[in-house]
Amino acid sequence: MRTTIENNILTIFLDGRIDTTNAAETERELLAAIEGRNEDIVVDAGALEYISSAGLRVLMKLRKTIKRELPIINVSRDVYDIFETTGFTEMFDVKKALREISTEGCEVVGEGSYGTVYRLDSETILKEYRMGSKEFIERERFMSQRAFVNGLPTAISYDVVKVGDHYGVVYELLDANTVSQIISADPDNKEKIVRLAISELKRFHSIEIDDELFEDKKKPMLELFEKVSDHLDPEERELVFGYLDSIPERKTFCHGDYNFKNVMCRDGEILLIDIGDAGIGHPIFDLAGLALAYPIYAKSGAPVERIIRFLGFEPSLADDVWKYIVSEYFNTNDPAMITHYTDMLLPMAELTRAYHVLRRAPDLNDRQAVSADVDKFIRGLSIPRLRNAPKIDF
Repeated sequence: MRTTIENNILTIFLDGRIDTTNAAETERELLAAIEGRNEDIVVDAGALEYISSAGLRVLMKLRKTIKRELPIINVSRDVYDIFETTGFTEMFDVKKALREISTEGCEVVGEGSYGTVYRLDSETILKEYRMGSKEFIERERFMSQRAFVNGLPTAISYDVVKVGDHYGVVYELLDANTVSQIISADPDNKEKIVRLAISELKRFHSIEIDDELFEDKKKPMLELFEKVSDHLDPEERELVFGYLDSIPERKTFCHGDYNFKNVMCRDGEILLIDIGDAGIGHPIFDLAGLALAYPIYAKSGAPVERIIRFLGFEPSLADDVWKYIVSEYFNTNDPAMITHYTDMLLPMAELTRAYHVLRRAPDLNDRQAVSADVDKFIRGLSIPRLRNAPKIDF
């Protein structure tokens, strides 16, 4: 019987079959493996093909002996069915083995801050995460379910999978396309889909969320900027924190990354597939993300191929897309008012960019690297906007 010890966890690996013919021997090996051990114990059943009632009694004796929880992980679907049928899943923390999926040859239908969305077939899509632990992925899946319960049109997620060295979530989405795909495929009708997506966003912003799982969007920004505040002078700190403090408090839903490559549309219905950054707060947190994409990044001077990959459509369409966004959200076609609201959103957009850059920094204790990021993204891009920031009046 193979065992490993890592991070104060003793993992015991089961394999083959455990039934009446070898249950007694398996019990002796298990008890010998844990004798005198103080580490947490996990049973890895990845190679276990079958377990009978005699084997189940062995696991019950093992848990009774260690007098604490005994997680059982990487359980095959067949073995999990045995655990579930016998009620073992009610007594033990039993986790299925993750299905492995390849994205080779799959169509890319969207790309966001954390990962890429692929179409697996006509009925399902897969979001592959470039970063994040299995626990992070499970949390996003859970948040998606909770968002659905709160009246938000999230896609139905039903499986966490492995994609090479990464994790992913499979969603049921019949013949849906991202808003960016629709704009790219039919640019002459882009106004209709943009206005639909923004009218839905405005509706989402009217939904109050009383759920501790959804964090105040202002909080992590304040915490992160506080960690790097010693790189700013007193006036700069006052501008950054004074601006964030001035944002009105709200308990309404914020998506956190309402990029049109993250938003799906099926038969005229908007569906959300990326809930990992969702929270509660003022609508400016979502609108600033849109401003960062369309007025700012579309005109950033980055290589055209990179801009297209980020936006999902030709950058020449971005001005009109932004005009429709502001027009629909603020119910105005007046060019002066569109300029007014754009100027109101750009300071928050630049702070949002600085936040995402610093959040992805490998080490906030690397003073030289952090100082360079602060100098470029806060001092160079955010502070000039904050000095002339209009009051948030919506």
